[in-house]
Amino acid sequence: MKAVTWQGKRSVSVEEVPDPQIQEPTDAIVKITSTNICGSDLHLYETLTPFMDAGDVLGHEPMGIVEEVGSDVGDLKVGDRVVMPFQISCGHCFMCDQSLYTQCETTQVREQGMGAALFGFSKLYGQVPGGQAEYLRVPQAQFTHIKVPEGPPDERFVYLSDVLPTAWQSVQYADVPKGGSVTVLGLGPIGDMAARIAQYQGLRVIAVDLVPERLERARARGLEVIDLREHEDDLGDVVRDLTDGRGTDSVIDAVGMEAHGSPAARAVLQVAALLPDAIAAPVAKTAGVDQLAAVTSAIDIVRRGGTVSLIGVYAGAADPMDLATMFDKQIQLRMGQANVKRWVPDIMPLLTDDDPLDVESFATHRLPLSEAPRAYEIFQKKEDGAIKVVLRP
Repeated sequence: MKAVTWQGKRSVSVEEVPDPQIQEPTDAIVKITSTNICGSDLHLYETLTPFMDAGDVLGHEPMGIVEEVGSDVGDLKVGDRVVMPFQISCGHCFMCDQSLYTQCETTQVREQGMGAALFGFSKLYGQVPGGQAEYLRVPQAQFTHIKVPEGPPDERFVYLSDVLPTAWQSVQYADVPKGGSVTVLGLGPIGDMAARIAQYQGLRVIAVDLVPERLERARARGLEVIDLREHEDDLGDVVRDLTDGRGTDSVIDAVGMEAHGSPAARAVLQVAALLPDAIAAPVAKTAGVDQLAAVTSAIDIVRRGGTVSLIGVYAGAADPMDLATMFDKQIQLRMGQANVKRWVPDIMPLLTDDDPLDVESFATHRLPLSEAPRAYEIFQKKEDGAIKVVLRP
């Protein structure tokens, strides 16, 4: 089959790889009909290269049709239309019983000290072949699937794999009071969708980015926007001026470790990527290589007694954070990868109704799988208005 493979820093290619096979009774094989490029894939494209091997199959936002099943997959059957959550979870361990599916004890990648295995996401998360391919082997398929109805187009449901539940969790974790306010930092796919969800829930949303096309999308939906190019040095003051001098009730950091405005941290990342993997991997995990401009802004912007929700990915272990300010302002901080299936019951009615989040038009680019290298390039460089890319095998 054809699949998108990682070949090196800023290098992916579509290659012929072996077709996936049933290996365990809990496996299923899914024929992919749509698969997305995620902002997290860009971490593999450039930042987390020490944890990648040439030939790794990428992708963790797929959907398709069940082609083959093992003997122990519950009620999953051939012909079912399914979306795969980005994390692989069993559904019955202690952590899954708490709806903490990203911490599944059956699939935890213990040798790396990480949580549940993820599709297509490096040695850190199990090096499981991903879904930017014609077919996907789904481990723990008795639980690692979301059945969706026939009829509506793929783009009504494909974002259940990651974007929708991740954005939904970011808003839930933000704990915005009813009718309150939230600043969303970063209007990539997750921030954009988080802003839509917050707006749908009747919250006041202040959306911040520096990419014109992203700002325009938010503005077109009636959101208040702040152009970071004009207010990089006084963003907190601008938000406070809009909120009676307090700041918003909550802030969602949808940017993460590759934040604009941290040249020293970016230099560390670039040097680490040039080192042999055996040396670079420990550096990337422990040397404090995150770029904290976004989370630092979040701490500044949020009102006293407010909540910061971190949904952008962070990877370093020794980064300075302004604990004194956080303590003094009595800030609550919540974070973590989305527990996808925890939120599906809340989201599904919005997808089978009248599409209030406008998910069918969410993608800016729809390309064949064969054009994945170009898709990664324009997405990483923020060219051609690329905000969300859907690939079709």
